[in-house]
Amino acid sequence: MSNHDLPHDFAPSNRRDFPGRRWLLVALRSVHLIGVVLVGAALLGDHDAYRPAAAALMLVTGIGLYGIEVWSKPRHAVELAGLFIPLKLAGVAAMIVLPQLAAGIFWLLLVASSIVSHAPAAFRHLRPGQRS
Repeated sequence: MSNHDLPHDFAPSNRRDFPGRRWLLVALRSVHLIGVVLVGAALLGDHDAYRPAAAALMLVTGIGLYGIEVWSKPRHAVELAGLFIPLKLAGVAAMIVLPQLAAGIFWLLLVASSIVSHAPAAFRHLRPGQRS
């Protein structure tokens, strides 16, 4: 198996790094999850006043996570998991500008994100339009 055939996580030629990248991702992901919990709490507790700010926190940290991921592994942008992220970010933005749809969008994003992120690697790293 050549490096070209390896999943992107295992192909050393397809990975860029910088000092502190891992810890920056950990911090961004942690703050992102705080945003997810706050949006869920706002929706379930009928505290709509802080929902837009919590969604904005999710959006900003999500953009940061995606940017670092694509910079580190450019192939991620053309894999199914990477192609799904801009759709998620658009959904989070929609929760801010379409508050009447926020609850439905939130639950759809939560379930879809769980499915895509925990799907088998062969599915997540699938590159649509590329022949086997």
